[in-house]
Amino acid sequence: MKELVNNLKGDRVIWTFVALLALFSFMPVFSASSNLAYIGQGTGNTISYLLKHLAHIFIGLIIIFCVHKVPFHYYRGLSKFALPIVWILLGYTLIKGTVIAGANASRWIQVPFIGISFQTSTLATLVLLIFVARYLSKKREEEIGFQGSLIELWLPVFTTLSLILPANFSTAALIFSMVLMLTFVGKYPIKFLGAIIGFGVAALLLFILLSKAFPDSHLFSRVDTWESRIENFSTDKPGEDDYQIEKAKIAIASGGIYGLGPGKSVQKHFLPQSSSDFIYAIIVEEWGLIGGFGILLLYLLLFFRFVIAAHKANSLFGKLLVVGLGFPMIFQAMINMAVAVELLPVTGQTLPLISSGGSSIWMSCIALGIIINVTKKDEEIAQELSDKAKREAALQKLIDKQLEEENEDGMNANENYSIEDNTNNPMNAVLNK
Repeated sequence: MKELVNNLKGDRVIWTFVALLALFSFMPVFSASSNLAYIGQGTGNTISYLLKHLAHIFIGLIIIFCVHKVPFHYYRGLSKFALPIVWILLGYTLIKGTVIAGANASRWIQVPFIGISFQTSTLATLVLLIFVARYLSKKREEEIGFQGSLIELWLPVFTTLSLILPANFSTAALIFSMVLMLTFVGKYPIKFLGAIIGFGVAALLLFILLSKAFPDSHLFSRVDTWESRIENFSTDKPGEDDYQIEKAKIAIASGGIYGLGPGKSVQKHFLPQSSSDFIYAIIVEEWGLIGGFGILLLYLLLFFRFVIAAHKANSLFGKLLVVGLGFPMIFQAMINMAVAVELLPVTGQTLPLISSGGSSIWMSCIALGIIINVTKKDEEIAQELSDKAKREAALQKLIDKQLEEENEDGMNANENYSIEDNTNNPMNAVLNK
C-alpha cells in the first residue's frame, strides 16, 4: 500500500478529494438504487447495483492512475484526430441510440461484445475542450483573426454541439458555456465572442423553429420536453418534472439537519433517477444538511485546488487543460445540486464521481488524470524521465547481449562446419553433420 501511494505523483490534495468522493458514493448509490431494482428486477435488491458501481469506481481509479502517467502534452495532437471519431459516434447515437433504465432520452450506445452502455456526449465534452485548449495555446503568439478562427475553432465546436443538442440540450449548453469560458481565459478576442454568442442563440432558435415545422421528426423529439420543463419551472403547472422536484424537496425537507440515517431514505422508492440525477436529494435526506453541505464543501475545495493548479502550471496548454477539464466538473456538480433544490429546471446532469453510471465516471477520471499530470512537480518529471532512460538503457543492454550471443553462435557454427574431405570416404563430411 505504501509503495502504491509513493507511485502517485502530482497534487496529493486532488488525489485525496477524489478518493473521498469515490468512497462516499457507495452508500448513496447502494441506498438510492432501490427504485431501479424494483423497476428492473421487481425485488428491490440493490447488491448488484452496488457491485456494478464498485466496478465502475475501481476501473475509474485505474484510469486516473494510468492517465496521470502520460505527459499531458501528448493529448495536444491526439485531440485533433479524436474529434472526427467523436463526430461519428455522436451521429451513430442520434440514429441508433438506446435508452437505459429510468431515462427517457436516447443518449447511449451499446459497446459490441461487452454489453455495456456508453454515453458518447461525455467523451465529446472531453475531446472538444482539449481541442479548444490546443487551438488557444497554439495561437498564443499570433493575432487571431475572426474568419480564420471560424474555420479552425468554431466550426468543429458547433459541429460537435449540433450532434449533441437534439438528444441532450443541457449538456450542449454546458459545453458551449465552458468553451466560451475557456476562450475568454485563453485571451480569445472579446469583440469576437459577442458574435459567436449571437450565432449560437440564432442556431438554437432555428432548431426550435424547425422542430415546429417538422414535429414528427425523431430529430426534434426532445424539444417539447425542454419547453415543458421550462414552463413547469416558471409556473405552477403540474407535470412529470414537477413530480420529480416535489419528491426531491420532500426528501430534503425530511432529512433536516442530521438526516434519517444511511440507507433509511423513504423517497428513494418514489423518486425517478434517484441514483443519478437526483442523488443529492437522497444524500440530504439520509445525511441531513450536514452531509449536503459537506459534499458541497468538497466540490468547492476541489474547485479551489483546480484554480491553484492552473496558476502553477508551467505552460499555457497546461493551464487551459486544468480550466477546461476541471471547471466543467464542478459546474456540473453545482447544476445537479441546484436542480434538486429547484433553483434550475430539471436537467440530465449527474453528480461527478458520486452518481451511478460508467461512462460519466470514467470520463471524469480521464479528465482528473490529465489534470493531475499537469500538477506534477519538476523533480517528479525529472525522476520519471530518469527512470525511463534507465529502463531504455537496460533494455538496450539486453538486446546487445542477445545479438552478441547470436553472433558468437553463428561464428562457432561456421568454424566447426567443413565439407573438406580428409578421409578415404568422400561422404563422411556429410554423414557426420
